[in-house]
Amino acid sequence: MYQATPLIKTDPLIKKDTFFEKLTAILIRILVLIFGFMAFFPQVNPGRIMEKINVNTSLFTTALSYETLTGNFGLIMRRGWLTSGNIYFLMACAAVILLGIALCAVGACMSLGNRRMQRLACAFPLSGSALTLLSAFGISYLFKTLSESKNAKALELIFPNALYIFIAFSAVILILSIIRLIQLRGPVEAQMEMEEKYRLFLMLLPVLLLAFVFSYLPIYGWRYAFFDYDVGDKLSRENFVAFKWFTFLFEGSAYRRDILRVLKNTLIMSGLGIATSWLPVAFAILLAEIRSSRFQRFVQTFTTIPNFISWVLVYSFALAIFSTDGFINSFLRNVLHISGANTDYLASADFTWIKMLFWGTWKGLGWSAIIYIAGISGIDQQLYEAARVDGANRFHCMWHITVPGLMGTYCVMLLMSIAGILSNGMEQYLVFSNPINKDVIEVLDLYVYNLGIKQGLVPISTVVGIFKSLVGITLLFSANGISKLVRGESII
Repeated sequence: MYQATPLIKTDPLIKKDTFFEKLTAILIRILVLIFGFMAFFPQVNPGRIMEKINVNTSLFTTALSYETLTGNFGLIMRRGWLTSGNIYFLMACAAVILLGIALCAVGACMSLGNRRMQRLACAFPLSGSALTLLSAFGISYLFKTLSESKNAKALELIFPNALYIFIAFSAVILILSIIRLIQLRGPVEAQMEMEEKYRLFLMLLPVLLLAFVFSYLPIYGWRYAFFDYDVGDKLSRENFVAFKWFTFLFEGSAYRRDILRVLKNTLIMSGLGIATSWLPVAFAILLAEIRSSRFQRFVQTFTTIPNFISWVLVYSFALAIFSTDGFINSFLRNVLHISGANTDYLASADFTWIKMLFWGTWKGLGWSAIIYIAGISGIDQQLYEAARVDGANRFHCMWHITVPGLMGTYCVMLLMSIAGILSNGMEQYLVFSNPINKDVIEVLDLYVYNLGIKQGLVPISTVVGIFKSLVGITLLFSANGISKLVRGESII
């Protein structure tokens, strides 16, 4: 029987990793992963050496934000008790720790390759952990220097216990890296290689990290819902109130009326958006039917540009057109000589939902159509050729080929819209909001902003945010289940 020859020849002198060698590599990756997470959590910030440094300052913020560190240091810096050099030294130490963590992360990623790549990968956690240890001792030196100064009591120094954690992690990673380097002695491959599945994973890793930082890390802020918290206070056992704010929100008649009102606004505006979600599909199909490629590019560019205009500028355009002294009223007064033309269309609460739908459609139509334009380009062109041979005209091709070809993409986008029915953004409604239309334009996201930022009711706004997220997750899985029953397809 014929047996295929493997494409890659393996050297019999190169041994495979033993169980203990694999365990060492796995331990290094796990420790580096935890190490990286600690840079974003304020509770384990080794750079918080003074009480006046905000308790919500993480190592990442310590390294990058001078203003955050010096926000409460006005008096002691004016009197010279603490200098800018001390702050910059602290920031430099934090930045070097971040650099060390980044080097360890590079080594952990490279350890997924063959033995030659793993041997080179050991150099990164070795140098990274050494840099972290050096910076940790630098922070300790700064603390000792400040504590020995004559103004130590005024500085309100506290030794960061998290420094011990970083030193311990760095030492363990350093020792494991040395052990791993010893394990990799002997013959290695001629060139560095990595399996395709690991290469694809590392390509996706930056996206996963961004999703973690901007989507999952903020969930850590949900803890404010369980404390009687005021801005600037600390979270402690004394102000822990468990589910007090959950019951208070739904038992209070005033808050209950407000929630029902903003839910009504949110559901109606999101419902209008879902009802008109076919517009980008129609626009993409009509755009694809334009024969002139130059005119097609012009239309696509012209309709996509509004997506990159901020809502503040959009409101300034609207103000210049629809305000009392705007273009429309000026045209009616000066050209048509209508004396009573002084209506402020933006201040009126009439048809607010339709107005917001119009502005949202104008701003996002071209951008939303991009995914459907890409879907049209992926449809097999032989289907159109076969249809034309059978006598189909352009309308028949659109209706029987293009539309069915886009239905899968449209259903996925529709399910995502249903899942985010309570999350229709804040910026648009914030800039168009005024005391006259506040009752009909305030959606859930804007309500959370008004509670947390304007009124300082952080626990209640956090409870509303948690409620919104849980409802969104429930709607996503419900819509996905319905899609699986009806269409036999699932997006999760």
